[in-house]
Amino acid sequence: MTVNPVAAALRRGLFTRVVGKRLLYYQELSSTMDEAARRADAGAEDGTVVVAESQTSGRGRFGRSWVSPKGNLYLSVVLRPTREVLPQLTILSGVAVARAIRKTTRLEPRIKWPNDVLIDGKKVAGILVESVAAGDHVCYAVVGIGINVNLDTSAVSELAGRATSLDAAAGRPVARGDVLRQLLQDLDALYLRAGQGQSPRQRIMEEWRSTLDTLGQRVRVDWLGESYQGLAEDVDETGNLLLRLDDGSRVSLAAGEVTLHDPAV
Repeated sequence: MTVNPVAAALRRGLFTRVVGKRLLYYQELSSTMDEAARRADAGAEDGTVVVAESQTSGRGRFGRSWVSPKGNLYLSVVLRPTREVLPQLTILSGVAVARAIRKTTRLEPRIKWPNDVLIDGKKVAGILVESVAAGDHVCYAVVGIGINVNLDTSAVSELAGRATSLDAAAGRPVARGDVLRQLLQDLDALYLRAGQGQSPRQRIMEEWRSTLDTLGQRVRVDWLGESYQGLAEDVDETGNLLLRLDDGSRVSLAAGEVTLHDPAV
């Protein structure tokens, strides 16, 4: 029998101030992102969380489908950040996911810039941030998070050899309720800290940077129809990747698809 992860998280006590004040649980949705956006448009409060057992049209970055069978975690969080905090949401979410995995499994996740979470080089979680603004005012943002907890990636052709799950990496069953509870608590703490000013944001940035698996590697980044190749040197204060090209120039990239680049190829 499938255990409701929301009920399991609440039974242990969910100690948050914003994220998770309202938790909505569904057996199936087309997409938690779409449901969260619909509720945000209708006035859902800051920190509302939508969780689904499965998704029929789950999506990741660039409109790609996210395989979404039961046994994993699929959630989207409605946030109403300031304009200053909005660019930090991918960073906050990546740190929160990495922390939650580390605390509940003792595994050591890494982040592939900008928002894939890896274990032993294989993708275990993904993050998608979408926002709606009117001029300088941020109406809302939706942070979508998918974590493979109990997923046989070998049975899914597009995932075989490229993805893993917490159960497989840990070598034991991992309780989804524990991961969900820890994730919401960590995201709540980071979201609140980001709103407190520059110093807390800088500490979060340093933690994110230290977890990035991309830095120091030669990569190819495909973005807006262009392809860039070079050394991933650093990230700036908003999370843009600073890439040193082969001609010695440096570009700042806000997003893109990153692959390791073998200069001999």
